[in-house]
Amino acid sequence: MPVYKLDETLWFPSPEFAWNDGVLAIGGDLSIDRLLLAYQMGIFPWYNEHEPILWWSPNPRYVLFPDKLKVSKSMRQVLRREVFKVTYDKDFRTVITNCRNLRQDTGTWITDEMLEAYCNMHKAGYAHSVEVWQEDKLVGGLYGVSLGKFFFGESMFAHVSNASKTGFIQLVRNLEKKGFHFIDCQQGTAHLISLGAEAMARSHFLDALGAIGDINYMRGSWTEVFE
Repeated sequence: MPVYKLDETLWFPSPEFAWNDGVLAIGGDLSIDRLLLAYQMGIFPWYNEHEPILWWSPNPRYVLFPDKLKVSKSMRQVLRREVFKVTYDKDFRTVITNCRNLRQDTGTWITDEMLEAYCNMHKAGYAHSVEVWQEDKLVGGLYGVSLGKFFFGESMFAHVSNASKTGFIQLVRNLEKKGFHFIDCQQGTAHLISLGAEAMARSHFLDALGAIGDINYMRGSWTEVFE
């Protein structure tokens, strides 16, 4: 099965043509229009520094349904004590930069090009950040893309234990109130699975995306929406 080579034309092959490891296509760009098309088709970019852009659609896909969120007894105590303060879209660039810096030693896929592309998505109202504060210091956070009633999680970071978990849990609870169908976790990690993420066949994932509808639902700043 070939890896499709993209040019400046705005298109993607069907995700069903992806390799077993999820690789679908190579090349193209990270323009807002291409990223929006990718997410609507169940595709996302992921590549290393000094490599061409790679586009992926894994099978299975890991998702988290808001009503299946798992919160451990210890985390419920953390939330009850209000150890952290959670905000939204207050400092997107700093959040994504922290996500990048946290992985510098092992290699990061958040290249300069990727960072700027998602900052542009944020300015356009499609990418959002969650900030977690402790005594006015940013100690954790996450970011992702929102289209319709789907949230596509990208990356998270924490400088203090339970910080990113707190931000994620608060986000999921708020998205449930807004009627979101699920959070796309892309791939399964022990951390996300412990919070309730589960595997979904790619075909079922793609079928679900047919319900995206108006991609502009809740487009814009979430600063006042959830606070």
